[in-house]
Amino acid sequence: MLADKNEQLTSIEELGEFGLIKHLTKGFELKQKSTLKGIGDDAAVLDFKSGKIVVSTDLLVEGVHFDLSYMPLKHLGYKAVIVNLSDIYAMNAVATQITVSLAVSNRFPLEALEEFYAGVAAACKVYGVDLVGGDSTSSTKGMLISITAIGVANEEKLVYRSGAKENDLLVVTGDIGGSYLGLQILEREKEVFKVNPQNQPDLEPYSYLIERQLKPEARKDIVELLKKLEVQPTAMIDISDGLSSEILHLCEQSNVGCNLYEEKIPLDPTVISASEEFKMDSTMIALSGGEDYELLFTVAQNDFDKIKGNPNLTVIGHMTQQSEGAHLVARNNTKIPITAQGWNSFNAS
Repeated sequence: MLADKNEQLTSIEELGEFGLIKHLTKGFELKQKSTLKGIGDDAAVLDFKSGKIVVSTDLLVEGVHFDLSYMPLKHLGYKAVIVNLSDIYAMNAVATQITVSLAVSNRFPLEALEEFYAGVAAACKVYGVDLVGGDSTSSTKGMLISITAIGVANEEKLVYRSGAKENDLLVVTGDIGGSYLGLQILEREKEVFKVNPQNQPDLEPYSYLIERQLKPEARKDIVELLKKLEVQPTAMIDISDGLSSEILHLCEQSNVGCNLYEEKIPLDPTVISASEEFKMDSTMIALSGGEDYELLFTVAQNDFDKIKGNPNLTVIGHMTQQSEGAHLVARNNTKIPITAQGWNSFNAS
Protein backbone atom coordinates (compact mmCIF):
# COMPACT_ATOMS: atom_id res chain seq x y z
CA MET A 1 0.00 0.00 0.00
CA LEU A 2 1.34 3.44 -0.93
CA ALA A 3 -0.59 5.55 1.54
CA ASP A 4 -3.88 6.02 3.38
CA LYS A 5 -6.60 7.54 1.22
CA ASN A 6 -6.58 10.65 3.41
CA GLU A 7 -2.82 11.11 3.21
CA GLN A 8 -1.59 13.84 0.88
CA LEU A 9 0.59 12.42 -1.91
CA THR A 10 3.53 14.31 -3.36
CA SER A 11 3.46 15.57 -6.93
CA ILE A 12 6.64 14.76 -8.85
CA GLU A 13 6.51 18.22 -10.41
CA GLU A 14 7.40 19.70 -7.01
CA LEU A 15 10.84 18.10 -7.08
CA GLY A 16 11.86 18.50 -10.72
CA GLU A 17 14.07 16.03 -12.60
CA PHE A 18 17.27 16.44 -10.59
CA GLY A 19 15.47 16.73 -7.29
CA LEU A 20 13.59 13.54 -8.08
CA ILE A 21 16.77 11.60 -8.92
CA LYS A 22 18.48 12.88 -5.77
CA HIS A 23 15.48 11.97 -3.60
CA LEU A 24 15.00 8.46 -4.99
CA THR A 25 18.69 7.47 -4.93
CA LYS A 26 19.84 9.09 -1.68
CA GLY A 27 19.93 5.79 0.20
CA PHE A 28 22.11 3.90 -2.27
CA GLU A 29 25.67 3.13 -1.17
CA LEU A 30 28.54 2.20 -3.50
CA LYS A 31 30.07 -1.18 -2.70
CA GLN A 32 32.07 -2.09 -5.81
CA LYS A 33 35.73 -1.04 -5.88
CA SER A 34 35.35 -0.54 -9.62
CA THR A 35 32.81 2.26 -9.08
CA LEU A 36 34.87 5.45 -8.96
CA LYS A 37 31.92 7.79 -9.53
CA GLY A 38 28.23 6.91 -9.36
CA ILE A 39 25.20 9.19 -9.62
CA GLY A 40 25.74 12.96 -9.57
CA ASP A 41 27.87 13.77 -12.61
CA ASP A 42 27.42 13.63 -16.39
CA ALA A 43 28.46 9.97 -16.42
CA ALA A 44 29.46 7.19 -14.07
CA VAL A 45 33.15 6.32 -13.89
CA LEU A 46 34.10 2.65 -13.66
CA ASP A 47 37.62 1.30 -13.30
CA PHE A 48 38.14 -2.31 -14.41
CA LYS A 49 41.89 -2.81 -14.11
CA SER A 50 41.57 -6.40 -15.31
CA GLY A 51 38.79 -8.34 -16.98
CA LYS A 52 36.33 -7.79 -19.78
CA ILE A 53 33.27 -5.58 -19.36
CA VAL A 54 29.87 -7.00 -20.35
CA VAL A 55 26.79 -4.79 -20.81
CA SER A 56 23.12 -5.67 -21.29
CA THR A 57 19.96 -3.57 -21.40
CA ASP A 58 16.21 -4.24 -21.38
CA LEU A 59 13.13 -2.10 -21.91
CA LEU A 60 9.94 -2.90 -19.98
CA VAL A 61 6.66 -1.25 -21.02
CA GLU A 62 3.46 -1.09 -18.98
CA GLY A 63 0.69 -3.05 -20.67
CA VAL A 64 3.19 -5.13 -22.66
CA HIS A 65 5.64 -6.52 -20.10
CA PHE A 66 3.80 -5.89 -16.84
CA ASP A 67 0.33 -5.16 -15.47
CA LEU A 68 0.17 -2.89 -12.43
CA SER A 69 -3.27 -4.21 -11.49
CA TYR A 70 -1.51 -7.16 -9.85
CA MET A 71 2.21 -6.32 -10.01
CA PRO A 72 3.24 -4.40 -6.86
CA LEU A 73 5.63 -1.56 -7.70
CA LYS A 74 8.25 -2.83 -5.25
CA HIS A 75 8.19 -6.24 -6.91
CA LEU A 76 8.38 -4.55 -10.32
CA GLY A 77 11.52 -2.65 -9.31
CA TYR A 78 13.11 -5.87 -8.08
CA LYS A 79 12.13 -7.88 -11.16
CA ALA A 80 13.25 -5.16 -13.58
CA VAL A 81 16.77 -5.43 -12.14
CA ILE A 82 16.72 -9.24 -12.11
CA VAL A 83 15.79 -9.41 -15.80
CA ASN A 84 19.00 -7.56 -16.64
CA LEU A 85 21.31 -9.28 -14.17
CA SER A 86 20.25 -12.64 -15.58
CA ASP A 87 21.77 -11.66 -18.94
CA ILE A 88 25.08 -10.88 -17.24
CA TYR A 89 25.16 -14.23 -15.44
CA ALA A 90 24.32 -15.94 -18.75
CA MET A 91 27.75 -14.75 -19.92
CA ASN A 92 29.35 -16.44 -16.88
CA ALA A 93 30.19 -12.94 -15.67
CA VAL A 94 29.76 -11.08 -12.37
CA ALA A 95 27.26 -8.21 -12.33
CA THR A 96 28.68 -5.03 -10.80
CA GLN A 97 26.60 -1.94 -11.74
CA ILE A 98 23.21 -0.91 -13.15
CA THR A 99 21.58 2.24 -14.50
CA VAL A 100 17.82 2.83 -14.22
CA SER A 101 15.78 5.07 -16.52
CA LEU A 102 12.07 5.74 -16.05
CA ALA A 103 9.32 7.43 -18.02
CA VAL A 104 6.07 7.89 -16.07
CA SER A 105 2.74 9.60 -16.59
CA ASN A 106 1.32 12.13 -14.13
CA ARG A 107 -0.84 9.45 -12.49
CA PHE A 108 2.25 8.30 -10.57
CA PRO A 109 2.93 10.28 -7.36
CA LEU A 110 6.34 10.39 -5.72
CA GLU A 111 5.32 7.67 -3.28
CA ALA A 112 4.70 5.25 -6.16
CA LEU A 113 8.22 5.79 -7.48
CA GLU A 114 9.61 5.36 -3.95
CA GLU A 115 8.02 1.91 -3.91
CA PHE A 116 9.58 1.06 -7.28
CA TYR A 117 13.02 2.22 -6.15
CA ALA A 118 12.67 0.27 -2.90
CA GLY A 119 12.51 -2.84 -5.08
CA VAL A 120 15.52 -1.68 -7.09
CA ALA A 121 17.42 -1.10 -3.85
CA ALA A 122 16.50 -4.56 -2.54
CA ALA A 123 17.83 -6.20 -5.71
CA CYS A 124 21.03 -4.13 -5.55
CA LYS A 125 21.58 -5.27 -1.98
CA VAL A 126 20.88 -8.96 -2.61
CA TYR A 127 23.07 -9.13 -5.73
CA GLY A 128 25.78 -6.71 -4.65
CA VAL A 129 25.46 -4.30 -7.58
CA ASP A 130 25.72 -0.51 -7.58
CA LEU A 131 23.16 1.90 -9.03
CA VAL A 132 25.38 4.37 -10.90
CA GLY A 133 23.04 6.43 -13.08
CA GLY A 134 19.94 6.69 -15.22
CA ASP A 135 17.37 9.16 -16.45
CA SER A 136 13.74 10.14 -15.87
CA THR A 137 11.16 11.81 -18.07
CA SER A 138 7.42 12.12 -18.57
CA SER A 139 5.23 9.68 -20.47
CA THR A 140 1.76 9.74 -21.97
CA LYS A 141 1.58 5.92 -21.95
CA GLY A 142 1.98 4.96 -18.31
CA MET A 143 5.32 3.58 -17.10
CA LEU A 144 8.36 2.63 -19.18
CA ILE A 145 11.50 1.19 -17.58
CA SER A 146 14.94 0.86 -19.13
CA ILE A 147 17.71 -0.78 -17.12
CA THR A 148 21.29 -1.38 -18.21
CA ALA A 149 23.42 -3.92 -16.36
CA ILE A 150 27.23 -3.97 -16.38
CA GLY A 151 29.44 -6.85 -15.39
CA VAL A 152 32.98 -8.11 -15.57
CA ALA A 153 34.68 -11.43 -16.28
CA ASN A 154 38.11 -12.72 -17.13
CA GLU A 155 38.30 -13.33 -20.87
CA GLU A 156 38.91 -17.06 -20.48
CA LYS A 157 35.80 -17.43 -18.29
CA LEU A 158 33.34 -15.67 -20.61
CA VAL A 159 30.74 -17.96 -22.19
CA TYR A 160 28.93 -17.17 -25.43
CA ARG A 161 25.99 -18.79 -27.19
CA SER A 162 28.28 -19.96 -29.97
CA GLY A 163 30.58 -22.46 -28.24
CA ALA A 164 28.50 -25.66 -28.06
CA LYS A 165 29.97 -28.73 -29.73
CA GLU A 166 28.48 -31.97 -31.00
CA ASN A 167 27.98 -34.45 -28.10
CA ASP A 168 28.07 -31.71 -25.44
CA LEU A 169 25.52 -32.20 -22.68
CA LEU A 170 22.59 -29.76 -22.41
CA VAL A 171 22.01 -28.64 -18.82
CA VAL A 172 19.34 -26.47 -17.19
CA THR A 173 19.26 -24.93 -13.71
CA GLY A 174 16.33 -25.14 -11.29
CA ASP A 175 12.88 -25.91 -12.70
CA ILE A 176 10.93 -24.24 -15.47
CA GLY A 177 7.37 -23.35 -16.42
CA GLY A 178 6.36 -21.84 -13.08
CA SER A 179 6.46 -18.19 -14.11
CA TYR A 180 4.07 -18.65 -17.03
CA LEU A 181 1.54 -20.46 -14.84
CA GLY A 182 1.87 -17.77 -12.18
CA LEU A 183 0.90 -15.26 -14.86
CA GLN A 184 -2.12 -17.35 -15.88
CA ILE A 185 -3.32 -17.48 -12.26
CA LEU A 186 -2.95 -13.71 -11.83
CA GLU A 187 -4.76 -13.02 -15.10
CA ARG A 188 -7.58 -15.38 -14.09
CA GLU A 189 -8.03 -13.70 -10.73
CA LYS A 190 -7.97 -10.28 -12.40
CA GLU A 191 -10.94 -11.27 -14.53
CA VAL A 192 -12.78 -12.64 -11.48
CA PHE A 193 -12.13 -9.36 -9.65
CA LYS A 194 -13.62 -7.38 -12.54
CA VAL A 195 -16.86 -9.32 -12.15
CA ASN A 196 -16.87 -9.29 -8.35
CA PRO A 197 -14.56 -6.71 -6.71
CA GLN A 198 -15.51 -8.10 -3.29
CA ASN A 199 -13.98 -11.47 -4.12
CA GLN A 200 -10.82 -12.30 -2.17
CA PRO A 201 -8.94 -15.09 -3.97
CA ASP A 202 -7.09 -17.80 -2.05
CA LEU A 203 -3.67 -17.69 -3.70
CA GLU A 204 -1.82 -19.68 -1.03
CA PRO A 205 -1.80 -22.95 -3.07
CA TYR A 206 -0.16 -21.03 -5.92
CA SER A 207 2.41 -19.07 -3.88
CA TYR A 208 5.44 -20.67 -5.57
CA LEU A 209 4.10 -20.04 -9.08
CA ILE A 210 3.10 -16.44 -8.33
CA GLU A 211 6.50 -15.74 -6.78
CA ARG A 212 8.17 -17.08 -9.91
CA GLN A 213 6.21 -14.49 -11.91
CA LEU A 214 6.26 -11.47 -9.59
CA LYS A 215 9.62 -11.88 -7.86
CA PRO A 216 11.98 -14.13 -9.84
CA GLU A 217 15.64 -14.52 -8.95
CA ALA A 218 18.68 -14.40 -11.24
CA ARG A 219 21.10 -17.33 -10.98
CA LYS A 220 24.20 -15.61 -9.65
CA ASP A 221 24.70 -18.72 -7.52
CA ILE A 222 25.21 -20.86 -10.63
CA VAL A 223 28.16 -18.76 -11.81
CA GLU A 224 29.70 -19.26 -8.37
CA LEU A 225 28.80 -22.99 -8.35
CA LEU A 226 30.36 -23.68 -11.76
CA LYS A 227 33.55 -21.95 -10.65
CA LYS A 228 33.63 -24.10 -7.50
CA LEU A 229 33.00 -27.29 -9.52
CA GLU A 230 35.71 -26.24 -12.01
CA VAL A 231 33.24 -26.55 -14.87
CA GLN A 232 33.56 -24.20 -17.85
CA PRO A 233 30.36 -24.20 -19.95
CA THR A 234 30.86 -24.28 -23.70
CA ALA A 235 27.75 -22.18 -24.41
CA MET A 236 25.12 -20.49 -22.24
CA ILE A 237 21.91 -18.45 -22.38
CA ASP A 238 19.21 -17.45 -19.89
CA ILE A 239 15.62 -18.68 -20.24
CA SER A 240 13.57 -15.54 -20.78
CA ASP A 241 11.52 -16.44 -23.87
CA GLY A 242 10.93 -20.18 -23.32
CA LEU A 243 13.12 -23.28 -23.42
CA SER A 244 12.47 -24.02 -27.10
CA SER A 245 13.52 -20.54 -28.27
CA GLU A 246 16.70 -20.61 -26.17
CA ILE A 247 17.70 -24.07 -27.44
CA LEU A 248 17.29 -22.87 -31.02
CA HIS A 249 19.44 -19.82 -30.27
CA LEU A 250 22.24 -22.10 -29.02
CA CYS A 251 21.88 -24.44 -32.00
CA GLU A 252 21.88 -21.63 -34.56
CA GLN A 253 24.83 -19.74 -33.13
CA SER A 254 26.88 -22.88 -32.37
CA ASN A 255 26.02 -24.63 -35.67
CA VAL A 256 24.80 -27.79 -33.95
CA GLY A 257 21.60 -29.77 -33.52
CA CYS A 258 20.02 -31.00 -30.29
CA ASN A 259 18.07 -33.84 -28.73
CA LEU A 260 16.00 -32.65 -25.76
CA TYR A 261 14.42 -35.42 -23.66
CA GLU A 262 10.90 -34.67 -22.45
CA GLU A 263 11.18 -36.93 -19.41
CA LYS A 264 14.27 -35.03 -18.20
CA ILE A 265 12.70 -31.53 -18.15
CA PRO A 266 12.58 -30.43 -14.48
CA LEU A 267 9.05 -29.47 -13.42
CA ASP A 268 7.97 -28.48 -9.92
CA PRO A 269 4.96 -30.49 -8.68
CA THR A 270 2.91 -27.28 -8.54
CA VAL A 271 3.60 -26.74 -12.25
CA ILE A 272 2.20 -30.18 -13.05
CA SER A 273 -0.92 -29.73 -10.89
CA ALA A 274 -1.63 -26.20 -12.16
CA SER A 275 -1.16 -27.37 -15.76
CA GLU A 276 -3.85 -29.99 -15.18
CA GLU A 277 -6.12 -27.36 -13.61
CA PHE A 278 -5.74 -25.11 -16.66
CA LYS A 279 -5.99 -28.11 -19.00
CA MET A 280 -2.60 -27.29 -20.47
CA ASP A 281 0.32 -29.55 -21.34
CA SER A 282 3.16 -29.06 -18.84
CA THR A 283 5.83 -29.85 -21.44
CA MET A 284 4.50 -27.17 -23.79
CA ILE A 285 4.48 -24.68 -20.91
CA ALA A 286 8.13 -25.49 -20.17
CA LEU A 287 9.03 -25.14 -23.85
CA SER A 288 7.13 -21.94 -24.57
CA GLY A 289 6.31 -20.20 -21.27
CA GLY A 290 9.33 -17.99 -20.67
CA GLU A 291 10.33 -15.63 -17.86
CA ASP A 292 11.89 -18.40 -15.76
CA TYR A 293 15.32 -16.71 -15.74
CA GLU A 294 17.07 -20.02 -15.24
CA LEU A 295 20.31 -20.71 -17.11
CA LEU A 296 20.60 -23.13 -20.02
CA PHE A 297 24.12 -24.22 -20.90
CA THR A 298 26.22 -26.93 -22.49
CA VAL A 299 29.24 -28.75 -21.06
CA ALA A 300 31.67 -31.29 -22.43
CA GLN A 301 30.77 -34.90 -21.63
CA ASN A 302 33.90 -35.35 -19.53
CA ASP A 303 32.45 -32.79 -17.07
CA PHE A 304 29.44 -34.99 -16.33
CA ASP A 305 30.93 -36.47 -13.16
CA LYS A 306 31.42 -32.98 -11.76
CA ILE A 307 27.76 -32.00 -12.14
CA LYS A 308 25.85 -35.28 -11.72
CA GLY A 309 23.67 -35.42 -8.64
CA ASN A 310 23.81 -31.67 -8.07
CA PRO A 311 20.29 -30.54 -7.08
CA ASN A 312 20.70 -27.23 -8.95
CA LEU A 313 21.52 -28.82 -12.31
CA THR A 314 19.67 -31.21 -14.63
CA VAL A 315 21.03 -32.76 -17.82
CA ILE A 316 18.10 -32.59 -20.24
CA GLY A 317 19.72 -33.54 -23.55
CA HIS A 318 22.77 -33.40 -25.77
CA MET A 319 23.95 -31.57 -28.84
CA THR A 320 24.13 -33.33 -32.23
CA GLN A 321 25.32 -32.63 -35.75
CA GLN A 322 23.71 -29.54 -37.24
CA SER A 323 22.22 -31.64 -40.06
CA GLU A 324 20.16 -33.61 -37.54
CA GLY A 325 18.28 -30.51 -36.39
CA ALA A 326 16.76 -29.79 -32.98
CA HIS A 327 14.23 -32.29 -31.63
CA LEU A 328 12.18 -33.08 -28.56
CA VAL A 329 12.41 -36.79 -27.78
CA ALA A 330 8.97 -37.51 -26.32
CA ARG A 331 8.24 -40.03 -23.56
CA ASN A 332 7.09 -42.52 -26.20
CA ASN A 333 10.49 -42.09 -27.91
CA THR A 334 9.12 -40.23 -30.95
CA LYS A 335 11.13 -37.23 -32.15
CA ILE A 336 9.32 -33.92 -32.63
CA PRO A 337 11.03 -30.91 -34.25
CA ILE A 338 11.54 -28.04 -31.80
CA THR A 339 9.98 -24.77 -32.96
CA ALA A 340 10.33 -21.31 -31.44
CA GLN A 341 7.01 -20.67 -29.73
CA GLY A 342 8.26 -18.47 -26.91
CA TRP A 343 6.67 -15.16 -25.97
CA ASN A 344 7.09 -12.32 -28.47
CA SER A 345 6.21 -8.78 -27.36
CA PHE A 346 5.49 -7.74 -30.96
CA ASN A 347 2.81 -10.43 -31.22
CA ALA A 348 1.39 -9.92 -27.73
CA SER A 349 -2.09 -8.51 -27.60
